[in-house]
Amino acid sequence: MFGEHRLKTQFIKIADRKIHLVEDRGDLVRYRRDGIERLIKGTDVVLRLLPAPAVGYGVPLLTVKLKEEVVVPPRGSLSGFLDVPVEVEVKVGNLSIDHFIVGREKYALYGPIENGVVTRYHVSPFYVDEPETMGIAKVILSNPTKEWRDLDRVVLPIEGSTMYYNGDRAYYPLILITLKYHSPEVNNTGKAPREGLFRVGNGTPLPNFPMRW
Repeated sequence: MFGEHRLKTQFIKIADRKIHLVEDRGDLVRYRRDGIERLIKGTDVVLRLLPAPAVGYGVPLLTVKLKEEVVVPPRGSLSGFLDVPVEVEVKVGNLSIDHFIVGREKYALYGPIENGVVTRYHVSPFYVDEPETMGIAKVILSNPTKEWRDLDRVVLPIEGSTMYYNGDRAYYPLILITLKYHSPEVNNTGKAPREGLFRVGNGTPLPNFPMRW
């Protein structure tokens, strides 16, 4: 699914979406998807399907509500995985010819009504082992305090995030969450969550994000 596809007549299925490539006269290929159509010249080039952060209508954050609270002991740590939404960007060379959302979109307010921020919203279990889902975020929870700490949601900075992929799975960079006394701090490291993945973007970390609410 993710990666390179030859410009020839074929269907490419991505979750609930389908791309149709149709060879036309000469070296022309028609790209069709949900009423969108592009005419591409050149059959000796490739179409690239790449994962993109789930920013939806331009939101900078992704809120992941955990199905069960995670509790970490003093000076303890825990690593796991979240099922998260991703989007898809379609490129020919360095040109983006399409960008779309897969699955259902949900949004939620993060913070108080007066000055909160609209975020993409998703509900996920906290997996100990990597789930067989399309979008994955590996997280490491670290509790440096002398107290037991719990966590019922994770708010991830995703605007401008690097992405990784392999076959039919897309990954956000490794996410570090430090459970401080006042508020957890989230670090999108920009680093690959595991070996053997292809990178989209430059791997630059995003600024640490304090989860104040």
